[in-house]
Amino acid sequence: MIAEPRPLAEITQTALKVLYREIGVVNTVRFINQFTTGYGDYTKEREQLFADLTLDDLVTEIKHQRPAA
Repeated sequence: MIAEPRPLAEITQTALKVLYREIGVVNTVRFINQFTTGYGDYTKEREQLFADLTLDDLVTEIKHQRPAA
């Protein structure tokens, strides 16, 4: 038995319907998001964001952000 290939858009629509039905909309979105690539250049952004900070500055800031134990 040879199946006729269906258009990718049709396959995607069917797959999304199955996911919605079986795991719900929220979990379907969470599942799909794991395959979505980000954008931008984090390395450049990080260099600009932390350019004037030392490692000690960052550690101190992290400690200040944490709730007191």
